[in-house]
Amino acid sequence: MTLKIGMIGTGWFGMMHAEKLSKTEGVDIAGFVATNQEKADAAASKFNNARGYDSIHKLLEDRKLDAAYICVPPFAHGEIEQALIERGIPFLVEKPIGTDEQVPGAILKGIEEKGLITSVGYHFRYMDGTDRARELLRERTIGMALGYWMGSMPGVSWWRKMEGSGGQFVEQTTHIVDLLRYTAGEVSEVYAAYGDRIMNKSEEGVTVPDVGTVTLKLASGAVATISNTCAIPAGSRTGLHIYTDKGVLELGHSGLIDAEVGRRTEYANRTNPYDLENEAFLHAVKTGDTSRIRSTYADSMLTHRVTMAANESARTGLPVKL
Repeated sequence: MTLKIGMIGTGWFGMMHAEKLSKTEGVDIAGFVATNQEKADAAASKFNNARGYDSIHKLLEDRKLDAAYICVPPFAHGEIEQALIERGIPFLVEKPIGTDEQVPGAILKGIEEKGLITSVGYHFRYMDGTDRARELLRERTIGMALGYWMGSMPGVSWWRKMEGSGGQFVEQTTHIVDLLRYTAGEVSEVYAAYGDRIMNKSEEGVTVPDVGTVTLKLASGAVATISNTCAIPAGSRTGLHIYTDKGVLELGHSGLIDAEVGRRTEYANRTNPYDLENEAFLHAVKTGDTSRIRSTYADSMLTHRVTMAANESARTGLPVKL
């Protein structure tokens, strides 16, 4: 069985997934959707049998798909997902799933009505270090966690506007929120403070905050803070540190460090989490077995609600209960 896959979006994520899929046995990339025909044709020209389209509807009218990958900016969600839901086509969508709760909420309703297979690109869940951290945490009590996403501001114009990206906590730091949920449990209350310190003075058209700290209460009784900035030129830091009764677990892109009293053990990430994410989704599409998918659309909605609550708290100055 050869799966016919549609790619919606031709940016970095879309092309990264397409390259991986093109090397996967039993997968054929049927077409690319972009914001204009020229972009779509340029992407399609790199893959055998692929065609370019300037709308999701033209792709679906022309090609019969078994699944789709949605790799578009946060503001562009809604019409694409609804078109796939109407035709019962499973999809993997890159995070975040929107800039508000209304659009993802309507999408989720459609998914549940159809019983559609979905996956959301929270690839940190597929890291070897994350697996090991979850194993260790079965025998430990979490007191608190500290999360970070520190770096510079992406150059694309939509990212710099709140209506385009939802801000850094929604567009980037959502990965750390999701990792916190996946390792430490659900969030029950959020209090956020954001600031505009540097970027709105040095760059034109910036409406996203460039610093922020979010305090989170967890259902377990543990507490956490997750901080981010998109204003520093260098010295980036991304990860989650979990403080337990037996020491600190430090999770990041490279793997896990288990810093116990008198001992420090490192667990490197040896497998590519994007590969595992793709394998889980494609296996589900082929067999109907969704057990390998670690973030469904319904689960990702819980992470999205936390980031929406943070934005609301920062706007009002008040805590938000979930």
